[in-house]
Amino acid sequence: MKLIQGDSDAFYAIKPECQDDVPKTRFKPKAGKTLSARKWHSAFSQEGYLDIAKVLSRIQRGGVHPSIKGVVWEFLLGCYDPKSTFDERSQLRRHRREQYETWMAKCQEMEPTIGSGRIITTPIISENGEPIDDPSSSGDDSQQKTFGGMDTEVHTNKAPIDKKVLHWKLILHQIGLDVVRTDRALVFYEDQNNDAKLWNILAVYAWMDQDIGYCQGMSDLCSPMVILIENEADAFWCFERLMRRLRGNFRCTTSSIGVQSQLSTLASVIKIVDPKLHQHLENLDGGEYLFAFRMLMVLFRREFSFVDAMYLWELMWAMEYNPNIFSSYEESGTATSTSVVPKGNDKLLKQYGKFERKNVETGSTDQQRALSIFLVASVLEAKNKRLLKEAKGLDDVVKILNDITGSLDAKKACNEALKLHKKYLSKTKKS
Repeated sequence: MKLIQGDSDAFYAIKPECQDDVPKTRFKPKAGKTLSARKWHSAFSQEGYLDIAKVLSRIQRGGVHPSIKGVVWEFLLGCYDPKSTFDERSQLRRHRREQYETWMAKCQEMEPTIGSGRIITTPIISENGEPIDDPSSSGDDSQQKTFGGMDTEVHTNKAPIDKKVLHWKLILHQIGLDVVRTDRALVFYEDQNNDAKLWNILAVYAWMDQDIGYCQGMSDLCSPMVILIENEADAFWCFERLMRRLRGNFRCTTSSIGVQSQLSTLASVIKIVDPKLHQHLENLDGGEYLFAFRMLMVLFRREFSFVDAMYLWELMWAMEYNPNIFSSYEESGTATSTSVVPKGNDKLLKQYGKFERKNVETGSTDQQRALSIFLVASVLEAKNKRLLKEAKGLDDVVKILNDITGSLDAKKACNEALKLHKKYLSKTKKS
């Protein structure tokens, strides 16, 4: 496949009236560096085994061509095992689609708007479980309610509502409100069916993962899956795998926010690699690093254009890739530990991304120190001089960091993050 500069623009078209309001795209597919469709297909054996080392090497050099991003992401996120055959993956895909349909049917039973092509943007139930009626309704048992400009029936139910169902129904309109604000600059979302697809996936996920449910920011993480993967069930599973990595960020209690543990880790990283900067931020009462909240929560979606954010993500996932990710998810539900690779086994080491490979080589098993933390650290390091010289308060810190929007180079940022990771491991080993 010939890679041309306009490819990204053609795949993810921006509305003409929004051109001036979004960061300019820096990523351009490059022949010989970007993983093309031809290189991707040639990485499979006749039975379907994937040469993941060859794929990772190419992605880490130049990302993934827009035409194959979705299917490549499924492997990077652990939906499929590179050591599986075409037939095995086909069977697994079929099973997962059936599972999604089962969850969807359950959700439709509780709320008929799910899967209807419409979305809910106004509350449908009160805190005590009473249906919220449209003021203009006549008050009978089969009342009309407007959802996103469409009429649908809501049947009142006098029986006590289950707490789990109540909690889920209470957040449906919030999901809808977030959906209609997500990636509005893209032509893709001019089609209301695509809005509904995003809403369905988030609503079903909120029901399926009741420990986390739904939190703001998830729509930003899910939207690229919806755009890249045509089948709704497949897009759901890709998002579900991404959430296994990030769900801890959304786990909130009355005393803490989920992303707080990553912010604490970021603080400890900066304290070791740049103690002077860390002390300066502490003096500004910024030692909790809350100014980095958004970057970690939605993986730099606000700091990059849509295309560049996707490029950054696939670079990160390729660099963090562990060939055991599929089996660890299937067995325990989360990626658990770093593998031990016999010394001198370079062939096996190449199946790991650059970042994860360094963890394996040094025996680091701390899963809390994700590449995204070192990415934020690299941004802080890049702004080190300005932060030390100009930041007299937290507002100044935020202003300086906001200046990076649209100016970051994803590949350079990842490479700088790798250097910081190496420096961090070196310093912690000595201590």
